[in-house]
Amino acid sequence: MKKYLFGLFLLLPLWSTVGAKVSDKMNYSFKSDSRGVKQPIGSRLFDSQKEKSSTDFSITNLTQEKNHFEIPEIRPSDKVIYHSGYSLLYNETHEQSNWIAYELTDEETIKQFNRTNKFLVDPDVSTHSANDEDYKGSGYDRGHLAPASDMGWSENTMKESFYYSNMSPQKPSFNRGIWKKLEEKVRSWAVENKKIYIVTGPILTIGLSKIGRDHVSVPKYFYKVIIDYTAPSIKGIAFVMPNESSKKSLQSFAVTIDSVEHITGINFFPTMQDTAIENTLCISCWSWGSKAKAKSKNGAKLNVSVQCSGITKKGARCKRKTTNPSGKCFSHQHVN
Repeated sequence: MKKYLFGLFLLLPLWSTVGAKVSDKMNYSFKSDSRGVKQPIGSRLFDSQKEKSSTDFSITNLTQEKNHFEIPEIRPSDKVIYHSGYSLLYNETHEQSNWIAYELTDEETIKQFNRTNKFLVDPDVSTHSANDEDYKGSGYDRGHLAPASDMGWSENTMKESFYYSNMSPQKPSFNRGIWKKLEEKVRSWAVENKKIYIVTGPILTIGLSKIGRDHVSVPKYFYKVIIDYTAPSIKGIAFVMPNESSKKSLQSFAVTIDSVEHITGINFFPTMQDTAIENTLCISCWSWGSKAKAKSKNGAKLNVSVQCSGITKKGARCKRKTTNPSGKCFSHQHVN
């Protein structure tokens, strides 16, 4: 028995090495099922989620108590941090957040305060968040998860948007390119739909490269999940993007919310009753043309182009775009 145990002890390091090499080869890609819905291939959960015992997994009533519809399902041991403009669940292993969640209204897109560009350690992360030294000389941007432009509605929210708990290492060409383009599009949807809910973050897995003394993980992919939960046009959409430059359309990165749940192990919007929203990808439900810009400080909208809210004779929503303040095109302006 002692010889057997000794042999097993010698094999453990070898098994760990082989397992790590296999896991490193796993990539995220998507294929369309029979309904044309994109589904993930080779997906994996957050390693922090996998480390939890299944007996720990139960929904708490924290989401209901705080009345935060956007908060994903959490475990009793999870410590959700609530800032003025967003909430987060910090992952100490990877020195960044598993997710950032917030509500964004059309009024909150009104820019009242400019970027501070003053990056700060998050004082509410008890284990201490990443810092300047971790990113210095790394070649990576301190990429916002909740963009600063979504937080310009108060001085405090703008300040908090520069906490390192809201940062993740992003390649400059990604952060300033396709990721920024997606942020702008989501902001325009907040204007069009009056209020949306957003959950965004990195896809954190075992074996990621690290930067800095605190060993901040460099994600290979990022996700963003959006819900418009205002009747009658309730809808949802999600995106998974590689941490690299891209000239592809935003639509090419769109996936179902279920797909992102499968990859990350996160249950988004646990209090939402209509599960069809999460397992259906409706590209046409969202506008992709001229973006609706935020309001100015005096409340006037600037060059807003939105889908007409009028109903056609067949009972479907009008597909025309309009800049009319009524939200209706020329054919429906005088129709009740």
